[in-house]
Amino acid sequence: MSVLTAPHRALGSRRSAPDRRGGRPAWEEAPTPIGRLSKTTLLTLVVLAVVFPLWCVVVTSLSSRATVNATGGMVVIPREFDVAAYVTIFNGGQVAQAVWISVLITGVGTAFSLTLTVLAAYGLSRPGSFLHRPLLFLFLLTFVIYPGMVPSYLVVTGFGLKNSLWSLILPSAITAFNLVVIRAFFMNIPGELIDCARMDGASEFRILTRIMIPLSKAVIAVVGLFYAVNYWNAFFNALLYIDDNDKWPIQRLLQGYILLGQAPQMAGQPVNVPGVGAAIPPTLSIKMAVVVVTVIPALLVYPFVQRHFTKGVLTGAIKG
Repeated sequence: MSVLTAPHRALGSRRSAPDRRGGRPAWEEAPTPIGRLSKTTLLTLVVLAVVFPLWCVVVTSLSSRATVNATGGMVVIPREFDVAAYVTIFNGGQVAQAVWISVLITGVGTAFSLTLTVLAAYGLSRPGSFLHRPLLFLFLLTFVIYPGMVPSYLVVTGFGLKNSLWSLILPSAITAFNLVVIRAFFMNIPGELIDCARMDGASEFRILTRIMIPLSKAVIAVVGLFYAVNYWNAFFNALLYIDDNDKWPIQRLLQGYILLGQAPQMAGQPVNVPGVGAAIPPTLSIKMAVVVVTVIPALLVYPFVQRHFTKGVLTGAIKG
């Protein structure tokens, strides 16, 4: 027995040795120096292509009027830092109001969309629910048939939502993709667990709130991030449905500044900046400061939800 098993043990040790040393399967070739250099160079170029524009935007937003005038545009190398642009946009006026409207729309819209999506996904994940197949077919039909801009505009105006903040929330309240992901995750939860809860007298609402949602925190967090980013970055609905400038979200305001060349509308007199005094920041610095303000929320929220991506979306999509 020992003689027969010895070669197998030796063979197993020889096969596992490359795994322990190189950390790669035995059939995978070791990377060549040229391959490593090319991968490093390519990744470095990709990182620079992403970081360099952000660097220019941040540096320009923090530059003084003299620095912006000297460079004639975007600032690459920082010289004189000046926070007058940020103090100006948060000192009242259209930008500060647009930021508040975007925060309001994102918070209310995300909560509203998550509530509707979770309720609809739970109902469609139960095979015996009322009108299960017709409703599921209608939701899946939106993947291939989109109503278009003109019908959507007619529906919004027909319900009297024109120039209302609800016109930025209701048309995109439920996304079919997010609904399918959460439904697939709910269907992966063992049915025996739900049957036991029903035997104990739990209602459908109690099963949803005490069993389904706690077990699905990962996918709900990811879908919530999708909804929040969508509401925060959306500007086209505001372009269609909002005519009052005082109700514009920050992205619609930014679109007017950057693409249409409109001048920022600020409230009050030149801002008193500590250590600088009364100063009127350059228009380019104010525009870049608005860009930074629109990007920061996504950068702050994403790291906290990133760990849920694989478990939330991929698990629910593949197993469903």
